[in-house]
Amino acid sequence: MFNMNEIVGKNDILFITFDTLRYDVAINEMESGRTPNLKKLLPDSWEKRHSPGNFTYASHHAFFAGFLPTPVNPGIHDRLFAVSFPGSESISPNTCVFKTSSIVSGLAGEGYHTACVGGVGFFNKMSPLGSVFPDMFHESHWHRSYGVTDPDSTENQVKCALDIIEKRNHSNPEQKLFLFINISALHQPNCFYLDNAKKDTLESHGAALGYVDSKLPELVSAFENRGDTFMILSSDHGTTYGEDGYTGHRLSHENVWDVPFASFLHKGNSHD
Repeated sequence: MFNMNEIVGKNDILFITFDTLRYDVAINEMESGRTPNLKKLLPDSWEKRHSPGNFTYASHHAFFAGFLPTPVNPGIHDRLFAVSFPGSESISPNTCVFKTSSIVSGLAGEGYHTACVGGVGFFNKMSPLGSVFPDMFHESHWHRSYGVTDPDSTENQVKCALDIIEKRNHSNPEQKLFLFINISALHQPNCFYLDNAKKDTLESHGAALGYVDSKLPELVSAFENRGDTFMILSSDHGTTYGEDGYTGHRLSHENVWDVPFASFLHKGNSHD
């Protein structure tokens, strides 16, 4: 495990949630060579974990409190981040603990500029409920073109993220950045990522991940130019496509609880 007390304050942090991405699909697409950019980032592949929630709102509330997906093997697992509360058993000397209500406000207190690029409806700022998460950040962005109905959503979200980075590079290049992106493309509807598909399937879910993968290099490069970046890549929950009679999520099924996860320090370009 990383000592997050040595990372926080010294490195940018990029947290991407691949909304609704199933673990088995993530593994299959990587092993089949259809996500080469994620493969480059994750030479050891995805780690299988259990999500703390079975739909977006529940999962992200847990994430922003420091409860990232849990390793699948039994036992108490130390957390990367935590907000302090009595009785926690998953805080270790390597955990970065904040005396705040969320890790977002905790990182802000450590000097980070916090920014959110929303995707699915819980980030759309069109209602009080859709503003809960965006309001945690110094700046937040959402547009219909970032949402689930736009086939170019990831491209549009990445453009927004690059604009955030570029503005920070000019206005305050020394300030560390915590950038959160909720990728919406994996969520239904995703049939438009597969030629001639009329309905969402596991295959179109995988094709959506291939599309997302193709849009990541420019974002990664922008962070490399800023220096070393601690990256967290994770699904918030999976979904079902008819398994055992279930369709969708917000239900208890292994294809919903099992999620792909990765956290690592990504090296930036040398400025020597």
